[in-house]
Amino acid sequence: MTTETVHAPIPLVDLAAQHREVADEVLAGFEQLMSTTGFIGGDAVTQFEEELAQWWGRRAVVGVANGTDALELMLRAAGIGPGDEVIVPANSFIATASSVVRAGARPVFVDVDPDYLLIDPAQVSAHLSPRTRGVVAVHLYGQMAPMEVLQEVVDGHPALLFEDAAQAHGARRRGATPGTIGLAAATSFYPGKNLGAYGDAGAVLTDREELARRVRLLGSHGATSKYDHAELGFNSRLDALQAVVLSAKLARLDGWNEARRQAATRYHELLGELSNVWLPTVMPGNVHVWHLYAIRLKGRDRLLKRLQGHGVGAGIHYPIPIHLQGAFKEFGHRRGDFPITEQAADRLLSLPLHPHLTVDDQERIAEIVSEELM
Repeated sequence: MTTETVHAPIPLVDLAAQHREVADEVLAGFEQLMSTTGFIGGDAVTQFEEELAQWWGRRAVVGVANGTDALELMLRAAGIGPGDEVIVPANSFIATASSVVRAGARPVFVDVDPDYLLIDPAQVSAHLSPRTRGVVAVHLYGQMAPMEVLQEVVDGHPALLFEDAAQAHGARRRGATPGTIGLAAATSFYPGKNLGAYGDAGAVLTDREELARRVRLLGSHGATSKYDHAELGFNSRLDALQAVVLSAKLARLDGWNEARRQAATRYHELLGELSNVWLPTVMPGNVHVWHLYAIRLKGRDRLLKRLQGHGVGAGIHYPIPIHLQGAFKEFGHRRGDFPITEQAADRLLSLPLHPHLTVDDQERIAEIVSEELM
């Protein structure tokens, strides 16, 4: 009689392991907040904003309630509004485009390049119009878009260059960090990000102090002081409890990102002999932080089902492109409008990747993938 080995599940992201590393520090910070009742703003938020600004090399960081608010506030603070068009990549999370609509403007979708699935500068150039007031470059999967090329595209045009850096905590391009070339960068601290909170949180990063001031103003109901509201804004502030968590994790982020890079290298080695799988690559000039390890293959759904059947938490980013979402049907797009994005939606599969992923786990994942595809 033989017994089959029972393996522990492998999560897509192991937030429990992250928490074990920071638990004592977070608990101490929470207890300090409870004793002072400084839940809104205060020293914890100021400390985190200053720490993140220094870590990312930006003059100003403004913490807000979530990444979607960060995008909207960044656009609104820069003057984007009704009648304006903002170019966004079709291959991204819906918040990239929905924030444009929330700011009162119209998103104009463009396709991505076939190699890295990042916004295509040639497509941006082809879609610039007299109504274009902004371009949002999305730093996807853990690496930055070609910002210097995009800057050349918009030079001489009134369009402003923005960055969605929600998946790029620690990424660099030719030595530059998010917010260096663009007017500002918005980011998310959703729990699964490289730098994740214990709930929703976000921030705007910029070297333009006036823009940072306006983001903070608009995110506090447009108030210049208590009960004095200079303009209409809304409530979007970073909770002090989340700031405590983020400060604790930020101190470990460089090490966690290096662990992600090592895990990505192991995947390359373990899966490199499979001829029918496209493995993700690094754009020359980029320092990748591997928020996701997304392979591409035909028959993706069959492999996903098999991995999940073995307790492997693989996932899909993103199965329905933004331009085909029902929420954007008014813009009249059809399947075939952005073929590279659509093919990626049909073929991309994100394998587990996080700082605490073990070699044994990766070998087990690779064995399941190889058995299915060979």
